[in-house]
Amino acid sequence: MTDKLIIFDTTLRDGEQSPGASMTRDEKLRIARQLERLKVDVIEAGFAASSNGDFEAVRTIAQHIKDSTVCSLARANDRDLSRAAEALAPAARGRIHTFIATSALHMEKKLRMTPEQVLEQARSAVRFARNLCGDIEFSPEDGYRSDPDFLCRVLEAVIAEGATTINIPDTVGYAIPELYGQFIRNLRERVPNADKAIWSVHCHNDLGMAVANSLAGVKLGGARQVECTINGLGERAGNCSLEEIVMAVKTRRDYFGLDVGVDTSQIVPASRMVSQTTGFVVQPNKAVVGANAFAHASGIHQDGVLKARDTYEIMRAEDVGWSANKIVLGKLSGRNAFKQRLQELGVELESEAEINAAFARFKDLADRKSEIFDEDIIALVGDESVTAEQEHYRLVALNQHSETGERPQARVTFAMGGREVTSQSEGNGPVDASLKAIEAQVQSGAEMLLYSVNAITSGSTESQGEVTVRLQLGGRVVNGVGADPDIVVASAKAYLAALNKLHASVERVAAQG
Repeated sequence: MTDKLIIFDTTLRDGEQSPGASMTRDEKLRIARQLERLKVDVIEAGFAASSNGDFEAVRTIAQHIKDSTVCSLARANDRDLSRAAEALAPAARGRIHTFIATSALHMEKKLRMTPEQVLEQARSAVRFARNLCGDIEFSPEDGYRSDPDFLCRVLEAVIAEGATTINIPDTVGYAIPELYGQFIRNLRERVPNADKAIWSVHCHNDLGMAVANSLAGVKLGGARQVECTINGLGERAGNCSLEEIVMAVKTRRDYFGLDVGVDTSQIVPASRMVSQTTGFVVQPNKAVVGANAFAHASGIHQDGVLKARDTYEIMRAEDVGWSANKIVLGKLSGRNAFKQRLQELGVELESEAEINAAFARFKDLADRKSEIFDEDIIALVGDESVTAEQEHYRLVALNQHSETGERPQARVTFAMGGREVTSQSEGNGPVDASLKAIEAQVQSGAEMLLYSVNAITSGSTESQGEVTVRLQLGGRVVNGVGADPDIVVASAKAYLAALNKLHASVERVAAQG
């Protein structure tokens, strides 16, 4: 038993399983670097065997991350495990996370295997993995709904084969805090060699209790690792939220008695980066990182905070990275100042050509927007995160006309496969007209599932608008994000970004929940 709680971040793996949240290799690397600045203990970088793209993302992150352990998920078979080990080879510290389902429902309906077959496959997988890597995590998928007697047999066997971390997932978010905590405790008491491994919890939020269940697993069950994501990102209702876990343990250290190594001042920057990269907007009343998390509207509350902050605030906003929006750069700022600010924000561009291109976009934005904030810089870099090879569609020019009593019209010029095309359309509004003009040429046939607008910075009508467009085609869901002071232009960028992802579609193997 240690007095430190290990923070295992799976934003880049489980978080990416949110519909439309898939990220490019460069986007994943940028977030991984921010997670390293956040000082998380383990970064689950992806599922190396699921696709060539995921393999390259895991390998690239393993090459660049030095302070955190880099982890890859792998199913319990030799091919997946070998692929994970190959991707993790450059890592200063690597971990293979292997899993197989152990609930009766999953074994019968999904795996079509007997319990004895699952037991043997789990044992042999960990044995094989241990010859490839010294740090092995094992997860019994749907562990919380598994038969405890069978689960104890599996966990004893994999620990005997060399598993160093045992993770008990509540894969479908079915658990109740007290019962989940007792479940973890009972397993640890019944497995003879339980003290040879660190115990971990991985909870989903289907009933809104992922954080509560995880904390119960820590306090009642004795777990010393929590698997979580930035902003609680994840499929269905999401995962356990990293920022809530960390601040709960730090704020109530009197109760939990545990330390965490996370640099909490990097929480809000990480939240913003993940939100702007994936297009999943953080709700205003989200704990810790929501825009209203430290806002006080009630006169009684305002009076109390002014007299003594701790009357209504149990955390300091600045401790989690909130600060007044400072003007960091302007139209007179030079290239070196811009480059330095990118480094401070954790954005590392690979070449001088990329820096020059980003600086040119910054100067263009500064000509249209007098005050440039950190969020603007992250957005303009993220806006161009797709490489030239991946960029099949690119906005060139947009002209739209709308007038009261008249039907809006738009003319859009964009690059499509190396040639420029121009298209015109009418619509119910300038955004509708612009997107219809694009679709008239592309003819993707994609269904729009979501269109949302968010202000990147608050307090000014000059703020950049950030638009998220979610498209579905043939069962594949993608998000496109675009940012611009002109919301119509931002919408066109977002639509084209989503089309680029559909055009570069990659078949991926499904991971665990």
